[in-house]
Amino acid sequence: MEKTTIFKVTDMLCSNCAMHLQALEDDLPGVFQVDASYRKQQMLVKFDEAVVTEDQIISAAKKIGYTAEIT
Repeated sequence: MEKTTIFKVTDMLCSNCAMHLQALEDDLPGVFQVDASYRKQQMLVKFDEAVVTEDQIISAAKKIGYTAEIT
C-alpha cells in the first residue's frame, strides 16, 4: 500500500543536501518518490509500506549523514 510521509530534516543545508536525500529514491526498494527541500528542511517520501518502513527510511538518511524525523 502506498503511503506518503513528511520527514523533518533540520541538518539539510543546501540543494546538494537535498539531492543526496533524493538519491534514496534509487537506493531504497519500495521508495517511489523523494522530494527534499532544504529551504523547508523537510523531505516528502512516497513509498510502499509493505516493502520499506519509515524506520528504514530514517536509517538510510542517517547512513548518508542526515537526521530525519517524522513530523
